[in-house]
Amino acid sequence: MELPLAAPARCEVRAVIRFLNAKGVKTIEIHRQLTEVYGESCMDVKKVRKWCREFTAGRTEIHDEERSGRPSISDETVAKVEQIMRQDRRITLDDLCILVPEVSRSTIDRTLTEKSEYRKVCARWVPRMHTEDHQRQRIDSSRQFLRRYLDENDNFLDSIVTGDETCALHFTPETIPLRPSREN
Repeated sequence: MELPLAAPARCEVRAVIRFLNAKGVKTIEIHRQLTEVYGESCMDVKKVRKWCREFTAGRTEIHDEERSGRPSISDETVAKVEQIMRQDRRITLDDLCILVPEVSRSTIDRTLTEKSEYRKVCARWVPRMHTEDHQRQRIDSSRQFLRRYLDENDNFLDSIVTGDETCALHFTPETIPLRPSREN
């Protein structure tokens, strides 16, 4: 038996429902075919019935209608995504989408980056942490730069190398065994 297709787009499933409904296939049979191809978690029978009613009533659009505001992220979703991420800090968003199929990729990304304040550093999710000491160091560095600028003027600015605000805190990369070199 062939494996179900992973993580179909909502509009793709709705297009299948619209097509089979137009052919006169019964709702329960449409649901059976969807779960056969896309897996058990693609859509429940109630939603299939709802979409069949919508399409029978004349709806032609398979995409979501525009809504105002951003959907909120539940505490349960945040906890689930964080728990999986803590088990493997090198996990990718694609892997998280497979492990948490009921949540969209963009929601998982927002959960990690905005709600939990994690970011990827060297292919690893690390928390954004700025302690009082870090803030004091930034202020001290800024004051030192200002003093040097007052002393050296524009010559000092030419010696600064800029970058982003990446800050690696107590981060020890996992060692990867090196392959033995080939000797010819």
